[in-house]
Amino acid sequence: MENDYQIVDTALGLEKAVSALEKEKVIAVDLEADSMYHFKEKVCLIQLATEKTSVVVDPLQVNNFSLLRPLFSNPDIQKIFHGADYDVRSLYRDFKIKINNLFDTELACRFLGIKETGLKAVLKMFFEVNIEKKYQKKDWSKRPLPEEMVEYASKDVIYLQPLAKILIDKLEEIDRLSWVLEECKILSKVRPILSDEEPLFLKFKGAGRVKSRGLAVLEALLQYRKSVAEKKDKPLFKIIGNDSIMKIATARPVTLRRLKGGKALSGRQISMYGNDLIKVVVGALKITERELPVYPRKTVSAMPYKVFERIKVLKSWRDSKARELDMDSGILCNNALITAIAVKNPEDIKSMGTIKEMKNWQKTAFGREIITVLKSKN
Repeated sequence: MENDYQIVDTALGLEKAVSALEKEKVIAVDLEADSMYHFKEKVCLIQLATEKTSVVVDPLQVNNFSLLRPLFSNPDIQKIFHGADYDVRSLYRDFKIKINNLFDTELACRFLGIKETGLKAVLKMFFEVNIEKKYQKKDWSKRPLPEEMVEYASKDVIYLQPLAKILIDKLEEIDRLSWVLEECKILSKVRPILSDEEPLFLKFKGAGRVKSRGLAVLEALLQYRKSVAEKKDKPLFKIIGNDSIMKIATARPVTLRRLKGGKALSGRQISMYGNDLIKVVVGALKITERELPVYPRKTVSAMPYKVFERIKVLKSWRDSKARELDMDSGILCNNALITAIAVKNPEDIKSMGTIKEMKNWQKTAFGREIITVLKSKN
């Protein structure tokens, strides 16, 4: 497939590009960001492709993105992504771009029962092309970008429109297109999570197993790492990795000798951060019992035996139906939804409408089956 692309790095260039793209019915979209190289990640390239050409927009050079917002929000233009969750959040975070009429080819693949849904695997499956991924982890914020990196960025997106056509046809054949379109509409409304006021340990894997004193040390270490990362404009993992943070929080070293003995850090890290880390640990150990943080636990009320029985029969139905449809069972009906249905125990389609976790396509396609299954256990 030919790959003619143009670089847009001026406001005038963007205006001309948008004027041309507004005439299209379908636009494929991809992004490149710099999360591997900076404290606050940002979108560094936006790739937009039609059937004939692709445009690579440089947001680090073009400051005014008000022109792009109407393009993305226009419901008459379909925007095709592959694995859209990250892109939707990033576009809103950096440019307040909202997306209408989104189609996610990765999501479509999952609803078709395709096992490997990464773009490389999917393009190999349908087009017999091998796309390079050697620039995926490069620093996309560097300017000027080498020509080969820009060309690489423009290549992935040119296959999305023909891929979407194939997937839509396949979904229509098995009456699942409406399922995917509903999921895509929900996906288009995801937003970045902004929670600067919350303790950092709430998003740290393994923190739930740490007792209060350890949590105080862990939080202090995380806050220290964040401040250093922000000053140096580096991602957190390039300051101190999560495993090392947890080792220090567990060992709670109060001297450099103990910190070195814990083997959590390299010699370079100890020379750079060692003394500060000791101060952080010592400070956290001085926090009074009354001020120690507590990991929030959700109180789970005991469920009646009948609810467990309904969960069991629903899971059995779900797994059998997923095999029949050649779909992943978690996409068909995840465990959280199964629990919600079992607790609610709907007796008809109308009462099923009160289960907020349930999508319309699930109610329409499987509502009556689910009610029949539940009645068999009541």
